[in-house]
Amino acid sequence: DEPAGGLGAQDIEWLNGLIRNVKARTSVIIVEHHMDVVMSVCDRIYVLNFGEIIASGTPHEVRNNEAVIQAYLGTHSKAQS
Repeated sequence: DEPAGGLGAQDIEWLNGLIRNVKARTSVIIVEHHMDVVMSVCDRIYVLNFGEIIASGTPHEVRNNEAVIQAYLGTHSKAQS
């Protein structure tokens, strides 16, 4: 659960390498809020909002998913208000 919590940039790079090495041999499930880690080491991502899956797919698909953008990044109009 949140392996990157509290880590600095160098430690996160080390963690990403460790995760890649482990996932080369077995499946890995990560619960993480650090999106750079998630996007760089995961082949498939499930995004939850209030306990419900709102998106799943590749990092590219999830990054561009409108439900994910609205839930976690906000919309342009919200940012303006």
